[in-house]
Amino acid sequence: MTAHAATGRTGYGSTWTQKGALVFGVVFLIVGIAGFVPGLTMDMGTMSAAGNGSMAHLLGLFQVSVLHNIVHLLFGIVGLIAARSAAGARLYLLVGGIVYAVLFVYGLFTANMTSAANFVPLNSADNVLHAVLAVAMIVLGVVLPRVGARRA
Repeated sequence: MTAHAATGRTGYGSTWTQKGALVFGVVFLIVGIAGFVPGLTMDMGTMSAAGNGSMAHLLGLFQVSVLHNIVHLLFGIVGLIAARSAAGARLYLLVGGIVYAVLFVYGLFTANMTSAANFVPLNSADNVLHAVLAVAMIVLGVVLPRVGARRA
């Protein structure tokens, strides 16, 4: 048994599952950074650290806060780290999808609310995106092959 086989490592991003985690990781990093860029995020002056008081909107659509952007950045970093192994990438996609499914359900009850329960903050556009992310990540975590993308 080789060291790669024993650790589940197949080379950075060399399986389809790892490529999927890598793509999600990069996208989450870009979104996290974009949430702090004036012009990409409207009403930057109203951005709060957390809570529903933030009226900043990424691309004028998705309600964001400093906490929301930091979570995207961290989720992106985890995706890049997870892409180092097939098992880690699969776990990232599955658990990430579950996290977004929970956020979707949470958002069904709190989106657009002005109560303290909407601490992320979330609006209807965020909620739809979270549903799409949940389905996409879980499906990719299940259906992407666990073997290398190329055969030796």
